[in-house]
Amino acid sequence: MTRVMIVDDAEFMRMVIKDTLLKHGYEVVAEVGDGEEAIQTYPEIKPDIVLMDIIMPDIDGKEALQKLLIMDPGAKVIMCSSLGQQALITESMRIGAMGFIVKPFEPDGMLDVIRKIAEPS
Repeated sequence: MTRVMIVDDAEFMRMVIKDTLLKHGYEVVAEVGDGEEAIQTYPEIKPDIVLMDIIMPDIDGKEALQKLLIMDPGAKVIMCSSLGQQALITESMRIGAMGFIVKPFEPDGMLDVIRKIAEPS
């Protein structure tokens, strides 16, 4: 079972993502509200995949992504961002994100991205 950590400052978004993942057989091992919490929580739980929002207060998703990849170069991080933030997505991919999901997302689209990264062919 793929273990996922959700990082998003919007509690509602975390709930929607968690519900979708649980319905499709994923294990949500942590839900955190900002980049700082993600950096502190990651080494304790070592999730298979991190779903991380880009726009968050204090430490944003790009900075948290950089720090996670320093801690664990093999970290599998999928970035989430709202429509119209293409430059942020491009920058995140350059830093080392393995995929991205554009919000608002369709559950099937999100699951496709997660499957491709969790189970590389």
